[in-house]
Amino acid sequence: MAERFRPPFLVIAAGGTGGHMFPAQALAEIMLRRGWRVRLSTDARGARYTGGFPHSTEIEQVSSATFARGGLLSKVVVPFRVAGGVLSTMLQFRRDRPDVVVGFGGYPSIPALGAAWMLKLPRMIHEQNGVLGRVNEIFAPKVDGVACGTWPTALPEGVEGIHTGNPVRRAVQERAGAGYIVPGDYPMSLLVIGGSQGARILSDIVPPAIAALPMEILRNLRVSHQARDEDGARVATFYAEQGIDAEVRPFFNDIPTRMSEAQLVISRSGASSVADISVIGRPSILIPYAVAAGDHQTVNAQGLVDAGAAIRIPESRLSVESMTDAIEAILSNPEGAAQMSRAALSVSKPMAAEELAALVEHLAGSEPTIPGSEEDQQA
Repeated sequence: MAERFRPPFLVIAAGGTGGHMFPAQALAEIMLRRGWRVRLSTDARGARYTGGFPHSTEIEQVSSATFARGGLLSKVVVPFRVAGGVLSTMLQFRRDRPDVVVGFGGYPSIPALGAAWMLKLPRMIHEQNGVLGRVNEIFAPKVDGVACGTWPTALPEGVEGIHTGNPVRRAVQERAGAGYIVPGDYPMSLLVIGGSQGARILSDIVPPAIAALPMEILRNLRVSHQARDEDGARVATFYAEQGIDAEVRPFFNDIPTRMSEAQLVISRSGASSVADISVIGRPSILIPYAVAAGDHQTVNAQGLVDAGAAIRIPESRLSVESMTDAIEAILSNPEGAAQMSRAALSVSKPMAAEELAALVEHLAGSEPTIPGSEEDQQA
């Protein structure tokens, strides 16, 4: 009797922010197309992003334990919860053994990575930022490979990284290098994104900065503004009172479409946002999150800034006036905006998901599909 075929099995572990979840989704998409079975291990926050994952992805919600939140008692029990999560996952892996485990950072990735380390399973991490997150810093010396989304990435001594770039979701990749319509005397789109849940400082600064633009720009402008729930009503009211055509939501499910239609993107410089902007190829104004660990958002933005694709404004210098000046400088200069679009594309890594997938297949001991090959395109 022929042995029943067992597809290779990948466990992806990721914390509950868009920065971790979007590249995890990109890897899940490509591995499923290559015939792998894929399970995502995340927490309740990460579960909010699972609607974008392919339906065939197995979703496992784990209890998240972090030293970063909660009172003293909560912090005391964290080690016990972490140890319990690792032991539980070890038992699960003994029953249903993964071929590879990939962690994308965040505390919810600890049980899967910890169990993979204890059981000596093939394992790797992917770091989106130029500075390792806390969990990835712990596991970097304990895994078989460290894939880096931002280059260079600061790594512990003796640890070597592989620059894959940050994988982007299929919806972004489908719009890679989308034709850019330069600013002009016709309808223009401006996209404001402050991370997965918006950013208060952008809601405070950007609307009045837009309202202060010269009328020849303002009359043509349509704004998509991602704002936190508690800020949404006042931001929408301000735009309406100023007669500005604006759509305000806490989260846009169609960011790739809106970005491809935009003449300008204003954003935090989270790794996934920077990757999306570069792959689609859009001029941007980037405001790094000032208290990000290791100031990694400033590092994330460096490639686009060095290429001439973005204007970076530190929070310490962010004002209504500086934002108005930056927006006007781009939207009043069609040739310069077009050059910024081309510069963004020049530093993009649109094949990052394929490169990461090839590393996964290499760890599993199977022959990786060559990125961009006819076989891969048909999968």
